[in-house]
Amino acid sequence: MDRDPPRTPDDRVPGPGQSPRALLRSLARLLVFAVLVAGLVLGAVTVAPTVFDDLESLEDVDIVDRPDPSSDPPPAGERDPSVTDPADPGVSRYETGVETVSSDDVEDFVHAEVNQRRDEHGLAPLEWDGTVASVARAHSYDMAERDYFAHTNPDGEGPFDRFRDVDDYCRGYGENIALTWVDRPVDRPDGEPTTFYTAEGLGEGLVDQWMNSTEHREAILEEHGGPAWDRGGVGVYIADDGSVYASHNFCTEWGVDTGW
Repeated sequence: MDRDPPRTPDDRVPGPGQSPRALLRSLARLLVFAVLVAGLVLGAVTVAPTVFDDLESLEDVDIVDRPDPSSDPPPAGERDPSVTDPADPGVSRYETGVETVSSDDVEDFVHAEVNQRRDEHGLAPLEWDGTVASVARAHSYDMAERDYFAHTNPDGEGPFDRFRDVDDYCRGYGENIALTWVDRPVDRPDGEPTTFYTAEGLGEGLVDQWMNSTEHREAILEEHGGPAWDRGGVGVYIADDGSVYASHNFCTEWGVDTGW
């Protein structure tokens, strides 16, 4: 990237009475930093500076290409199961310039998108399990609150341990987790920047992350060498700073013949 030229008197921040054009030029020299944390690789951070220069008018600035609000999410299933994780935080929300992104809507979109990807590979849809989703949601919240990103929590409990603390009807269990942000720039799996303003866009983006990671894709498409899943639950927590923690847990129920 070319270096910025030396400042001239016109480059100073204008005070009262200076022209709007001078003000625009000064503001346009601010760096916009896009920060990516790859949701599936802990600690991968990229900072990409972008400089806008020599703007002549406001019409030259394409500020944001914002999407339409989400369509109605396809209801995943039971939202009030008889058994839940005591640490389940319930619904979390974040206001963007497009809509209020609600964690339960994101969960519905993720569940539908995962089943669509499975259908494209000849697999049966996963049944939504509200208890599994509650356990997943509690883990997402715990990662945000205790500032870690891992399948095993600081107490040494893995995904199956956390489920068996709540119920015991799964004989096979798996988990995908992701970390991203809403309402700030992040990189897509292809390296192109994007910003999630809606529950629908966020849900699709989370599944894209998993499908572009070998181990997570194998879990979704049952290429992991373990049991075929018959049910699953998605748990999303959106923190006040816009960070999004997502856990998708898979279950093979006792008594279900999966050929394993």
